[in-house]
Amino acid sequence: MGLDATGTGTGPVAVRRGVPAGAERRAAELYWEAFGRKLGPALNPPDKAVTFLTAHLNADRAVCALLDGQLVGLAGYQLGGRALTGGSASAVLRAYGHLRGLHRLLLLAMFERHPAPGQLVMDGIAVDPAIRGRGVGSLLIEEVAAVAAEQDCREIRLDVIDVNPRARALYERRDFTAVRTESTPYLRGLLGFGAVTTMLRPIEANGPRGLCTP
Repeated sequence: MGLDATGTGTGPVAVRRGVPAGAERRAAELYWEAFGRKLGPALNPPDKAVTFLTAHLNADRAVCALLDGQLVGLAGYQLGGRALTGGSASAVLRAYGHLRGLHRLLLLAMFERHPAPGQLVMDGIAVDPAIRGRGVGSLLIEEVAAVAAEQDCREIRLDVIDVNPRARALYERRDFTAVRTESTPYLRGLLGFGAVTTMLRPIEANGPRGLCTP
């Protein structure tokens, strides 16, 4: 697609699959910076949240952008029952305590999205603010699309909240179409958003054949 991105370093941004060994905390920091507003009520305080995300990261469920060898962006996805961010209910209770952990589990359950057969669910994109606007998000989306094609998925699905119009505009530029909006006014005071839009992008079967496991 002729995509390219250059950063403030000495070379172009490189895209690779998987979080590089040793970059797990940086990945968690980027993820929290992008989604902490939404996840804060469930995982705050921030330092504890980043530590929890780091400990339960599925490094093979991401595509990453590197600039001069440093992680500057990532996109997570669900495949085979595993997403970028993990952590069982018992892990949440161990980290936050049983009394405070139970309501956190209820909040986290609200964000769970399970793919339909043939779908790859994308968990969202996180890009270092220093290089936003330089095409990194598009590079990450296209790499996720390549993963979906190789796994014989027919479409990518994602959800975007109403207070993130910049992300929605990016998805629309990369061929995602809104198919459903769920109003959640009861969440605005708690989580800071009042609607969630589901978007889909079809995938052409032009990659290696495989199996997309919901």
